[in-house]
Formats: sequence, structure tokens, C-alpha cells
Amino acid sequence: MRALLPALTLAAVMVAGGARAELIGDAEAGEAQFNQCKGCHQIGKGAEDRIGPHLNGLFGRRAAAHEDYRYSDSMERAGVDGLIWDLRTLDAYIENPRALVSKTRMSYRGLKDEQARADLLAYLRRFSDNPANIPEAAPTAIGTDHSVDPEILAIQGDPEYGEYLSSECVSCHQADGSADGIPSITRWPEEDFVVAMHAYKDKLRPHPVMQMMAGRLSNEEIAALAAYFKDLD
Repeated sequence: MRALLPALTLAAVMVAGGARAELIGDAEAGEAQFNQCKGCHQIGKGAEDRIGPHLNGLFGRRAAAHEDYRYSDSMERAGVDGLIWDLRTLDAYIENPRALVSKTRMSYRGLKDEQARADLLAYLRRFSDNPANIPEAAPTAIGTDHSVDPEILAIQGDPEYGEYLSSECVSCHQADGSADGIPSITRWPEEDFVVAMHAYKDKLRPHPVMQMMAGRLSNEEIAALAAYFKDLD
């Protein structure tokens, strides 16, 4: 009986390891998912920048760090703030690009299917340096629903209350909508504003000051700020 224990233990480890590997998805299925990306991106041997940058070496890279490609100002700011592309951030970005980069030029509307995202990430991961050293996914890192609860998005914000709350915001952001060094937050669609603030709450967006600020706000307060800044000229 004792002689069987090592074999049984090994089998258990292999099963557990197999379950863990599945968290990142099926790269073969992910290659098929990548077909919807090919209009803008290339990947693999000989890949070049097109409308979007090529995606070789994506994992572990800071946002907007690929040389010789001109990124949007919003993507550049995300990189300066410390956004690094890994399984968790890529999963959230592919689900809804505006959750991480509000004014990204990428017109892709997002991939909501969790397994499809996991498969796509498994495929993309093949083309980064030392993929065996890129951690597979912790259970909460990938295949997670990063979307904001529809009940939260449906909250009708009070713009007058938002104006009262806004004094802390405009100590950094310009009320006139200018964006010298700090991005404008005026005339955002309300849903984009709410989604962005919840991404800070969830620490998907990396700016530590904004994470702290958003973490102190209730859902009603975020909705009020979104309603106020939406129509601010």
C-alpha cells in the first residue's frame, strides 16, 4: 500500500497541474480567436506593425512601450502610470478596452466570453519571451468577469451632488477640459466614467492615487461625478 502512495501523489499533482493549465485556455482554439484581431494586429515570425502594433513579446511589457509605434495619448498615459500587460490586465482589456484605457484608439468592442478570452491569451502567450516563465493563471487572474454590475451602471447620478464632490477632482484635473499632463475627465460618457473608476477600485488601472480616491467613493458618488462631468463644458 505504501508503495502506491508516491504514484497516487504524483497522479494528484498531475491532475491538479492539468486543471491549473486549463485556466489559461487552449492555444489552438485561441489561434482561431485571433482571426478577429488580424485586421489590425500581426503576431509570430515576421510580424510587423499595422493599424495596431504587432503583438510579439506582449507579456510583461509596459503599455505603450513597443518602439516605433505611435500610441494614443491615453495609452501613453496608462504606460506612464504603470500599466503592465499580464494575464489579469490583458484579460480585462480584451473584455472591455475602455475599462483600462478610456480613449484607446482600438475600436474593438470587447470579448465577453471568458473561455474565448482564456484561449486567446494562451495563444498570445506563445509569442512572448520565455513563456514557460510567465505564470499561468491564478484562479482569479483570468476567465474573470471584470465588467461592472449592470445595477451599478443603471444608477442615476445627481449632477448637483457630483458638483459638490468634484472639488477634489479638479484639484488635479482641469474643469475646462484641458489635458496638459493630466487627462481630461469632462464630457466622458457616463458609463465610461463609471467603468474607469471601478477599474481603479479593482486595481486594474495602476495609478495609486486614483486607486485610493476611487476606493473611498460609493457607487452613488461615482454616478454623481459621472453625471456632473458628462455635461461640464
